[in-house]
Amino acid sequence: MKIISTFLSLIFFLVTSLFIEIRQADASNWIVSQTAELQLLDKITARISTKKVQVGGGTEFGTLELRVYHCAYRPPEEPPENAAFIVIYDNGYGDRKLQKALFSGWMFASSPAISGLEHPVYDVTLLSCHNE
Repeated sequence: MKIISTFLSLIFFLVTSLFIEIRQADASNWIVSQTAELQLLDKITARISTKKVQVGGGTEFGTLELRVYHCAYRPPEEPPENAAFIVIYDNGYGDRKLQKALFSGWMFASSPAISGLEHPVYDVTLLSCHNE
């Protein structure tokens, strides 16, 4: 029984090590960028804006405050993809200054519906990542 347990532990260790190695190899294909380009939509006024936000910085749109913490894209020989880690806060209007986090997570340019901001007034979409 001890031999089977040891054998299973060894297999688990090998599979885990292989998985970690594959994930690290996959992560090395991404090119880290300095700027994220976001498309912002105000659904009330139908106003569409495009803003470039520095990684580590932020911008405001209406009552929203957007902060970009990481942005990366794939090299040209790989399937195209841009991904950014973004935190979006709602600051409220006038005296109701509340900084409530509405969204915190990864956004993907190729699939905006997978992980996007759900808000009745605003839409935020990642367009691309740049090194500028």
